[in-house]
Amino acid sequence: MSIDHSEPRTVTFRGDDDLTLVADEWNNPDAEAPSGVEFDPSRPSILMLHGGGQNRFSWKKTGQILAERGLHVVAMDSRGHGDSDRSPEARYTVDALCADTLRVIEQMGRPVVLIGASMGGLTGIQAAHEAGPASVQRLILVDVVPRYEKDGSARIRDFMFSHVHGFGSLEEAADAVSAYLPHRTKPRSPEGLKKNLRHRNGRWYWHWDPAFLTKPQEDPFVRVESLEQAAIELAIPILLIRGKLSDVVSEEAVHDFLDKVPHAEFAELSGAGHTAAGDDNDAFSGVVAQFVLR
Repeated sequence: MSIDHSEPRTVTFRGDDDLTLVADEWNNPDAEAPSGVEFDPSRPSILMLHGGGQNRFSWKKTGQILAERGLHVVAMDSRGHGDSDRSPEARYTVDALCADTLRVIEQMGRPVVLIGASMGGLTGIQAAHEAGPASVQRLILVDVVPRYEKDGSARIRDFMFSHVHGFGSLEEAADAVSAYLPHRTKPRSPEGLKKNLRHRNGRWYWHWDPAFLTKPQEDPFVRVESLEQAAIELAIPILLIRGKLSDVVSEEAVHDFLDKVPHAEFAELSGAGHTAAGDDNDAFSGVVAQFVLR
C-alpha cells in the first residue's frame, strides 16, 4: 500500500531519565517506500532539534521537503516541549538535552545529520562532539553560535515568560506573536497556533513546561567556552545559517565563529530573523537541502 509522503507518522523514543520523547518521522527505512519517493538508504538520516519554547511542528515544511528528496527525517519534541514528557526534576540543561539526543540517535540505528535551531543547535554541537563522526556526519546550526547576543536571548526569554500564564483566546496569542515577530506576515487565521498551544481551564497555554524557565538551574545558553571548544574540535561538515534580521547572532559573532571553525560554511537569509525556518521556509529549506544532499 502506498503512503502519503507529505504526512509523517508519530513515533516515540526513550530519552534519558526514561522520558518518552515524541517525534514525527518521514520515510521510515524499515517501512515501504512512500508513493513517488525514491528512498536513498546510503544517505544519513535527518534529526531535527527545535529551539526553546518550540516543538517538532516548527520543522514540518522542511521535513516534508527533505522527505520528498528521499531522506529519512525525524523531527523531535525535546523534553518538556510539545508532546514529550516533562522532566520531573526540571532537568533542561544542555547535558540533559544532549543525553536525550544521543539515546535517540542510538535508537534510530543510522548515522544522522543534526539540524538544530537555537537551543537545539547548542545541543547539536555537544551531541555531535560526544557521538563522533561515525554517528553524526553533518551539523546544521540555525541562527545560533556559542557566543550569541545576550540581549537577543533575553528578549526571547522575556517573551516566553510574559505569557507563561496563557492567553484568553487564540487571537490574543496571535497578536502577541505578531508583536514579537513584526517582520513576519501575520496569518489570516490563528488556527495554526493550535499546534503550539493547549486549551485548559478556559485559557490557551504554550505547549512547554513552565519550569523550563522558572526553576533555578544552569542556563542552557551559558556554556560558551565548552561548546565553542566542542565546535572547534568537530571535523565534520558544518553549516551555520543566520537570519539577517536576527538579534541573537550578530555579524561579529558569525565572523568569530568562522575564524575559529574555518571548515564551517555560512548562509544568510535576508528575509529571516532568529526563527529562520518559519520566517522564510522556502529559502531555509533550499539551503538545508543543498547542504544535506551535496
